[in-house]
Amino acid sequence: MTVQIGQPAPDFTVQAYDRTKDGTDGQFTTIKLADLKGKWTCLFFYPLDFTFVCPTEIVAFNKALGEFEDRDCVVLTASTDSVYSHKGWCDAHEDLASMGYPMLADTSHSLSRDYGVLIEEKGIALRGVFLIDPNGVTRWIAIHDLGVGRNVDEVLRVLDALQTDKLCPCNWKKGEETIN
Repeated sequence: MTVQIGQPAPDFTVQAYDRTKDGTDGQFTTIKLADLKGKWTCLFFYPLDFTFVCPTEIVAFNKALGEFEDRDCVVLTASTDSVYSHKGWCDAHEDLASMGYPMLADTSHSLSRDYGVLIEEKGIALRGVFLIDPNGVTRWIAIHDLGVGRNVDEVLRVLDALQTDKLCPCNWKKGEETIN
């Protein structure tokens, strides 16, 4: 399966570590894309827990979580690590202690493979980010090399543009005129 703009996003049901459930140790849960219909979804992949660039992105998305919520957008992150690794990393890393969104565990690699970000020979995901609309349709894809972190402000800018459902020129920002 190849993810394409304007086509349904690959459905999934995966285990997740969700620190948001009780505010302390979190819990293991199951996340289904189908359960998120009616909301925008920002799904972003990262290579591995206990690395160096990954926590900078995870923390940046977490700091912007209120902005995503204001846009009725659920944030999910995924790697090929297990829920136990996710929990251990959040417990061990001070900046991850306040995670506000679930961390998907793609131990089978099927999620990363379905979204086209799996590096098969390494068993890890590239830094992919996908914006999925309330109908489950893929509306934006950005995939980065392993060593390059993403820009959360750009993800929010694109989400804003998509939510206008209008033509938005280059470098458009929320509040600016769209093209009629």
